Amino acid sequence: MRGVDRNLLVRQTLAKVQPSFERTLQTKMTRKNISGTSPFEPIIGFSRAVRIGNHVHVSGTGPVGADSADVTEQTDQCLTLIEAALKNAGSSIEHVYRTRMYLTRAEDWEAVGRVHGKFFGLVRPAATMVIVAALLNPAWRIEIEADSFIPE
Repeated sequence: MRGVDRNLLVRQTLAKVQPSFERTLQTKMTRKNISGTSPFEPIIGFSRAVRIGNHVHVSGTGPVGADSADVTEQTDQCLTLIEAALKNAGSSIEHVYRTRMYLTRAEDWEAVGRVHGKFFGLVRPAATMVIVAALLNPAWRIEIEADSFIPE
């Protein structure tokens, strides 16, 4: 391909493909914000979950309503709230492929892991557990994020 301007060929190809690709994104990649019950949503400017196409991203979810409970109950509450958000977005716990757990105490890892296993033992998503200095509410010992898909 001597003498051919490769940049020109790339630009010409993109000019043909890009409008089709953009139409596909517009029709398949719609965004829907899913509200929860957190009083911080309008203050901070976030949604409990965001659905984009067939993917659902659940925000960090603290144990709202179980603030003074032990870490086992707090973890269960976080995952129950996540389960409700997924349902509102059209997904479910069974379709979670990624979780992130933020703990304020390293010694809580096993109790948190057991509750996580109760919810995800069969699904076994990619998961991360991180120890952090503190969470938004000082009584919280756990906060969890989750990513899920919606089967077509």
